[in-house]
Amino acid sequence: MVSPVADQPIGIFDSGYGGLTVARAVLDQLPHEPILYLGDTRGSRTARVDRTGARLFAGVPGPWLVDQGVKMLVIACNSASSAVLRDARERYSVPVIEVIHRPPAAPRPPPATATWA
Repeated sequence: MVSPVADQPIGIFDSGYGGLTVARAVLDQLPHEPILYLGDTRGSRTARVDRTGARLFAGVPGPWLVDQGVKMLVIACNSASSAVLRDARERYSVPVIEVIHRPPAAPRPPPATATWA
């Protein structure tokens, strides 16, 4: 028997058009997975969104997508991801994925010593 999760869509949301690139990448990598995409192209808020605005925006599609029964939530909006990722991971019962790629932190330099080579 197939798990009900297998039939649930992956939820993706963005505040503009950039999330369509993310949706395309998901479809390319997981062609048999259903997707439920929600993008606010009317407002196209990708220009400059402060943290409060991003939280307000992310507060609408996240709960709606989860209520639709998605198996995971992809925040394809950099502004919303940086503002609400931690809250979303605590709030929702599904995995929440971000698409911001942060390079690993630079390693710490070795401790200074009194001896020189």
